[in-house]
Amino acid sequence: MAATACSADPITAEQIRATHGRIAPYVRRTPVMDLDPADLGIEAGRLVLKLESLQHAGSFKARGAFNHLLTRTVPPAGVVAASGGNHGCAVAFAAMKRRVPARIFVPSVASASKIRSIREYGAELVIAGDRYADALSASEAWAAESGALPIHAFDQAETLLGQGTVGLELEAQSGPIDTLLVSVGGGGLIAGIAAWYRGRVRIVGVEPAQAPTLTRALEAGRPVDAEAGGIAADSLAPRRVGELVFPIAQRFIASTVLVTDEAIREAQWRLWATLRFVAEPGGAAALAALTSGRYRPAREERVAVLICGGNTTAVDFDR
Repeated sequence: MAATACSADPITAEQIRATHGRIAPYVRRTPVMDLDPADLGIEAGRLVLKLESLQHAGSFKARGAFNHLLTRTVPPAGVVAASGGNHGCAVAFAAMKRRVPARIFVPSVASASKIRSIREYGAELVIAGDRYADALSASEAWAAESGALPIHAFDQAETLLGQGTVGLELEAQSGPIDTLLVSVGGGGLIAGIAAWYRGRVRIVGVEPAQAPTLTRALEAGRPVDAEAGGIAADSLAPRRVGELVFPIAQRFIASTVLVTDEAIREAQWRLWATLRFVAEPGGAAALAALTSGRYRPAREERVAVLICGGNTTAVDFDR
């Protein structure tokens, strides 16, 4: 699935605002929670959580999926998507609501809960290969054969515009923030949000140490293949960031930090133990930057953390 053609400034705040109005009837305005950082074992700063894991289909991905289906003509063959899991859930859910056929390709690392959800939403599910890149290749072949409409997980303008509405909502709900921590896989979420804020807040990408896609791209000055493993491989390990994503990230993202699988598990546990709130590994990765000390806020720094996915059945977390 080729990325949408890139202009000098492909994603604007005005486009994101229009997208928000378009998809608003179909997505949830997810809540924001102010917390005492000490409740989660964080020593400094002020903390805000944006709970996008309460979105339809369990993640922010529903925003981009609906934007595709509301702005593009769907052929009789329906839509096709490749996904580690969450994008597949979102496309399947949106297709169900819009009453169009969907075929979703996932790798073998996709979690059982995400596979079950995709099927329950009525999509045809195909397991292809061991990693996202394998599923993407299989989906591209199917799109060419069938004429189905491809919906890319992170590297199409429609996807970035949908994900950018998270930033619009957060700004309206939270008031002023200094820093926003965002988990990164292919980069569609962080790029969409960065295109909304456009340098008005410090945006920090948080990646698993075993899947440093944006970190490696920023080091190289271009998207490059990176490691693709770890506990969050079903949501944060696409091998490389998108071509549309990278210039936005390079321009507006302040830095990236890497967190270990152990730190991600600990962040999941703290969310559950403190708030009885369940997040999947990819959804908790951004918080892990704080709870592990990989990102240390200043005493009065107001930090927002996006909890971006909740597609897991695990509550008895192994620490």
